[in-house]
Amino acid sequence: MKKTIHKQETRARRHNRIRSRVIGSATKPRLAVFRSNRYIYAQLINDETGATLASVDSRKAKGKTLSERATSVGTAIAAAAKTAKVEVAVFDRGGFKYQGAVAAVADGAREAGLTI
Repeated sequence: MKKTIHKQETRARRHNRIRSRVIGSATKPRLAVFRSNRYIYAQLINDETGATLASVDSRKAKGKTLSERATSVGTAIAAAAKTAKVEVAVFDRGGFKYQGAVAAVADGAREAGLTI
């Protein structure tokens, strides 16, 4: 099996395992994070209705490293959550390790007042 295909399949398996346990609702939506090599994306999702309440990405964020941009994405998603009247969320790391940019999104959201 090719290495890139194997990495994609193992991340998909991890993500399915996480999604079987992490469920978002209207009062406590799921904060889903996706990390690519260049950008990081975060969105608040109500799984009961399948609706996205807010979404933010790092394509226009300022910062030198991906972790710095991820922290700004975390603060921006917390601000968007406040406008959507959400104070608490469950964190979905999307099959990625909880380190680096993924952890920076969660830390930035916590610093901006979102309870995870």
